[in-house]
Amino acid sequence: MRVRFGYVAKALGIPNGSPNQSITLKKLKKVEEQPEQLDLLRRILAHNLEATRQVLYYNQSRRINVYRFSSRMVPLASHPVTKGWDYIGEFRSQWHEIGAFVTTHGVRVSAHPDHLTLLSTPKKDVLAAALRELAYHGAMFDAMGLPYAPQFVLHAGGVYKNKASSLERFVKEYQQLPDNIRLRIIIENDDKSYDASDVLPLCQKLGCPMVFDLHHHQCLQRGENLGELWADIVATWGEHTPKIHLSSAKSAKDPRPHAAYVHIDDFLPFLHIAKELDRDFDVMLEAKEKDRALAVLMKDLEKAKGIKRLEPASIVL
Repeated sequence: MRVRFGYVAKALGIPNGSPNQSITLKKLKKVEEQPEQLDLLRRILAHNLEATRQVLYYNQSRRINVYRFSSRMVPLASHPVTKGWDYIGEFRSQWHEIGAFVTTHGVRVSAHPDHLTLLSTPKKDVLAAALRELAYHGAMFDAMGLPYAPQFVLHAGGVYKNKASSLERFVKEYQQLPDNIRLRIIIENDDKSYDASDVLPLCQKLGCPMVFDLHHHQCLQRGENLGELWADIVATWGEHTPKIHLSSAKSAKDPRPHAAYVHIDDFLPFLHIAKELDRDFDVMLEAKEKDRALAVLMKDLEKAKGIKRLEPASIVL
C-alpha cells in the first residue's frame, strides 16, 4: 500500500510561499475610484499566482505531489464588489502555466471553498453567496485546464434545527450544480454537526466521493468500526485514489483546532487499519506548520515499524 502526502496552500520553506494575500472589503472601499480598486486587486492576484507557481516548483523539487490551492487566490472573487472583473481573461497565460505544470507533473490538486459555502442553508442570500463561491472555483480550475475530478472539498453545512431537511436541501442544490462544479465535489465529515456516518450515506446517495477527516472523526463519531467504515468510504471513490485529511488537536482541552504539527500516534492506528484493505490513498495535512509539518511527519514515519519511506513525501507499507 502506497500513501502520498501533501499540504495546504502556503509553503513556509521559501520566501514568497504565500498565495493567500488578500484584502478586506472595508479596506478596498477606502480606495474610492473603481479603476484604482481593480488595480489593487490585480496586484494581489498577480502576487498570488506567482507565489503559487513558486510553491509548485518548490514542491516538485521535494517530490510533493499532493497540494491544495489557496481559495483566496483571487481577492474577493465571489463578492459582488468584483462583479464584472475578468480575472480569468486578464491573467489567462498565468492560469494556463499553472495548470500545465500540474498536468505535466501529475500533481494531485484540490481546493476547499470558504466554510460559509453552505448548500444546506435555508437562507437565500447565503445560498447565493455559496453558489458564487463555487462558480469562482469552477472558473479557476477551468482556466487551468484541469479535468473534472474530485477536487472541491465541501462540508454538509449546518443542521438548522432539522438535519434531515438540511440534507434534503443539500441534495437538491447539489443536483442542480453545473458539471464543472458538481463533478469536482467531495464531501467531508466535520467535527461539529455531520459525522462520518452522516456524510457516507449522503455521498452514496449522490454518487460522489467522501474525504475522510481523521481529526474530525476523533472529535465527532459514534464508535463505528473504523475498518468497515474505511472500506465503505473507499468504495465511494470508484477508480479514483481516496484521500483523507490529517491533523492533530491543538490541545486536550480544546480538541477541535489544528495543531502546528501532526503527532504520529494520531495517525498510526488508522494507517494499520487501512493496510488491511491495502488500497493506496493520499493524505492532505492540515497542520499549521504546512510543509515543515510534513517534513517532520515523514521523518517520524520512516522510524515506525513496517513503514518504508519511498520518496520524500510518500511511504509504503
